[in-house]
Amino acid sequence: MAIYDPKSLHAEEFINNQEILDTLAYAEENKYNRELVQDILDKARPRKTASGTVCRGLTHREAAVLLLCGLPEMTEKIYRLAEEIKLAYYGNRIVMFAPLYLSNYCVNGCLYCPYHMKNKHITRKKLTQEEIRREVIALQDMGHKRLAIEAGEDPVNNPIEYILDSIHTIYGIQHKNGAIRRVNVNIAATTVENYRKLKDAGIGTYILFQETYHKESYLKLHPTGPKHDYDYHTEAMDRAMEGGIDDVGLGVLFGLELYKYEFVGLLMHAEHLEAVHGVGPHTISVPRVKHADDIDPDVFDNGISDQLFERLIACIRIAVPYTGMIISTRESQQVREQALKLGISQISGASRTSVGGYTEEERPHDSEQFDVSDQRTLDQVVNWLMRLGYIPSFCTACYREGRTGDRFMSLCKSGQIQNCCHPNALMTLTEYLVDYASEDTKEIGYKLIEQELKKIPKEKVRQIAAQNITDIKNSNRRDFRF
Repeated sequence: MAIYDPKSLHAEEFINNQEILDTLAYAEENKYNRELVQDILDKARPRKTASGTVCRGLTHREAAVLLLCGLPEMTEKIYRLAEEIKLAYYGNRIVMFAPLYLSNYCVNGCLYCPYHMKNKHITRKKLTQEEIRREVIALQDMGHKRLAIEAGEDPVNNPIEYILDSIHTIYGIQHKNGAIRRVNVNIAATTVENYRKLKDAGIGTYILFQETYHKESYLKLHPTGPKHDYDYHTEAMDRAMEGGIDDVGLGVLFGLELYKYEFVGLLMHAEHLEAVHGVGPHTISVPRVKHADDIDPDVFDNGISDQLFERLIACIRIAVPYTGMIISTRESQQVREQALKLGISQISGASRTSVGGYTEEERPHDSEQFDVSDQRTLDQVVNWLMRLGYIPSFCTACYREGRTGDRFMSLCKSGQIQNCCHPNALMTLTEYLVDYASEDTKEIGYKLIEQELKKIPKEKVRQIAAQNITDIKNSNRRDFRF
């Protein structure tokens, strides 16, 4: 039997089945332990220090107690603490991004994804470099600065050279005042050598969803193809970091397996990255199984309600306070609005999950990976966020200033990152308002920026940010950053 060891490089030891079962048994035993629950909340509460606000986070066992807590009066405390922690680290900023699907050719047999090899009626597409250029221009014309590129696993149609060429194409496109400043990559697990190539290509975060940490379920859900190898897939982040990639993003597909098991496995993976590499996940995504071509989510009997989904988000935020949390357009406007209060710090806007979808006037469904619930335009999403009191941020300065990996984490965990992020968010929002926004969105945005400038504590930083914002409004110069 494998022994639990967070510092091990073997998947079955750092994601240890018996440890997960023991953790869930411990949480079940203590879910009505009011004193323990309160002690855990007190431990996680933000604390003021000379350098900023810091949070200790929680172990996977402590977090599991909060998740399973059956004391109704504690639920509101959990939610309030999640919001407090999110504001302490990320303020009221919400980072904006869009996915860009390059190819849906895939050799895997994943039972929850319409790209699986046996699906013969989905339209298979692979973008040429010229088609990628047109997609990127369409995204730039909306105002996007940050993309997450997606592709199925197919060594013939989607080799690493194709991904690298696509990244080079994306970074090379200057259109009016538009430019994609950061490309995050969500592709299949690969080799250390290929991760080095992605690092050299200038990617931001490498993202890979585990789908499920339950090995038996994983093998059943991935019956064929290279993704069937649980260990190779689960150990991918270690190879990515060995290859020099500073920032990695985790995630599970909630609904495939029991949410309690996935929650603990996800936190154990974060603890493993911290123990081995000194840097936890830069982001954690929380997708749920959704309808798609050839996929009926009701087939999977582990679906979770909106209320449970909110509880998961809040507990992840408390347990891993430093991580960026992502919610996509899989979720409705209503669900996303509630999730923003509980810890989400990044959202997609105006997403198309089909290959070549951004250049189509009508939303194409013949090559979508999943149905999109929130189908608003980027301007509508930005407008909505600002009316809720959030600052939509298009900032990518940390990547370009070298604040990645342990350098970003040290600033984030000490509470100092706000000195960069808040003014950068306001400047990139100004860029968006000047170049892309509707008149109504501009009116709301300029008022919000004026209010938020006053909140910058350091006078010199506030003065520089204010002058840069004035320069953005009055000239064609872009890309000021702290």
